[in-house]
Amino acid sequence: MKPDSMSTDLPTGLMVLDGGLATELAARGFDLSDELWSARLLVDAPEAIEAVHRAYFEAGADVAITASYQASFEGFAARGFTREDTGRLLQRSVALAKAARDQVASQNPDSTRALWVAAAVGPYGATLHDGSEYRGDYGLDEETLADFHRPRIAALLAAGPDLLACETLPSLLEARAILRVLCEHPDARAWVSFTCRDGWSTSAGDAIAECARTLNAEPQVVAMGINCVDPGFVTSLVRTMASATDKPIVVYPNSGEVWNAVSRCWEGTATRFTAHLEEWLDAGAAWIGGCCRTTPDDIRVVREVVGALSR
Repeated sequence: MKPDSMSTDLPTGLMVLDGGLATELAARGFDLSDELWSARLLVDAPEAIEAVHRAYFEAGADVAITASYQASFEGFAARGFTREDTGRLLQRSVALAKAARDQVASQNPDSTRALWVAAAVGPYGATLHDGSEYRGDYGLDEETLADFHRPRIAALLAAGPDLLACETLPSLLEARAILRVLCEHPDARAWVSFTCRDGWSTSAGDAIAECARTLNAEPQVVAMGINCVDPGFVTSLVRTMASATDKPIVVYPNSGEVWNAVSRCWEGTATRFTAHLEEWLDAGAAWIGGCCRTTPDDIRVVREVVGALSR
């Protein structure tokens, strides 16, 4: 079953997000050391992206997040792509997720589970390739950040996703910039999720409670939360956000490893975040998946836990 694009009838209750797109692409043999990261495969191997989306839906995800996190007009321009080319690639990211959804739905015609496509809107820092999305120290003002996000959001919305995933934002400043752009598209709906440096503040130091209160007042924001954070921070962050809003709380942490932007690799010890699922649900999480270094196997576990609670 597939929903209508940009439907106002968006998900309610518990929902399962997908896991690490780039992680699974790398596991399938693709070299993602390029500065465009997984977005490079929108050009070189779009069928591989579609296959990973399909694998996550088959593992139990209700939502596929598109391969547009690292895609930007500036990033593709540096490789010689025109603005028209980049617009088509951004829209291709949505089309690939839709194609995977439609194929899975056609194979399960009796399923009542709605499958959704969320167009990824990554932070400005992702274009810098220096880990800035985990710090937020760009030195840019709100208007400049809005100017950066505006054309990409417009291109993604033109492809008709069900909602936007404005993710891995390190600061409330960047969230506010994106909210400015969302207001230019009154029918658009989005979730907004932050990276965090501890259990109570964003990577840039904003109180997560203030972030939740700000987003709670925005009708176009249908859910809010955290992503690509250490699993150890999640419970505190979820409890704080849940105390400030009735909107769904989105949680999709990484494995607990830390990205080294200089050597361009993950360091530290991985933690299987699935061991904490019931704790996070008790704290108020409603939409749960995985981010970097998580896999379809993790999403199968999330599906099992959510399915048991939904019965």
